[in-house]
Amino acid sequence: MNIRRWSVGVLAAALFVPGLAACKTGADSPTADSKSAAPAVPADPKEALVASTEEIKKGNFTFAIKGGEFNGDGTVHMPSKSAEMKLAGGDGSAEGFSMHLVFIDTDTWLKLDFGAAMADVPGFKEMKDKYQHLDRTKIKGAKELNFDFSDVDPAGSDKMINAITDVKKTGEGTYAGTIDATKATDSDVLDADTVKALGAKASSLPFTAKLDPQGRLTEFAVDVPAAGSAQAQKVVVTYAAYGSATAVQAPPAGRVVEASDQVYEMFKS
Repeated sequence: MNIRRWSVGVLAAALFVPGLAACKTGADSPTADSKSAAPAVPADPKEALVASTEEIKKGNFTFAIKGGEFNGDGTVHMPSKSAEMKLAGGDGSAEGFSMHLVFIDTDTWLKLDFGAAMADVPGFKEMKDKYQHLDRTKIKGAKELNFDFSDVDPAGSDKMINAITDVKKTGEGTYAGTIDATKATDSDVLDADTVKALGAKASSLPFTAKLDPQGRLTEFAVDVPAAGSAQAQKVVVTYAAYGSATAVQAPPAGRVVEASDQVYEMFKS
């Protein structure tokens, strides 16, 4: 699931759907799980950061992604094969945009809120406060609406860490350095479009990282300079509740409808 491409793409797509174009959350701070014994953290800074993502692959954590136009948070819970993502955009006013995606095994639900500006527009009005239950056979080509339970990190922090060109330990569990974003274009935070806009700047982006006492990644932050019409921003990914996340629940039946053709139309390539 590509967070940044999804959020921008769905807004743009929605405005061009025939019949709809007539008118124009956060996770808690990361905490350590004191129940498990702390393993030895590699002395080499790069090796320590690579090892820090191993717990993410087990798929039992909460996360948050903040920075730029959109902020998101959610949960991944492999024991129940469930996950969710909440995303909010805009300045926090009624004109803002929000969405909630819920994945449980082979079922997907999507709730969209396009703000007050579209509250009375046919099509959008019917979506408000409703979870659209999606037919997986109709969204096979829409990566944005699927969750890959074999690659459970919504931010792709391991891909950014593998693109590190320089790193040093700055304190107990803290690190800093640079990454070559041209080698991390498959990360959901630094996608190909972002990297292309950055040009030569993309090859040396400053980052900081934090690990808990168990050596698990709790924060990865990248300073992204201004590029094109985009302002400079700090993108921060945090992870928490390792091994103790809770199963994601299906939306209340009374708020679920089968997705309309208009919803699928938004995501056609």
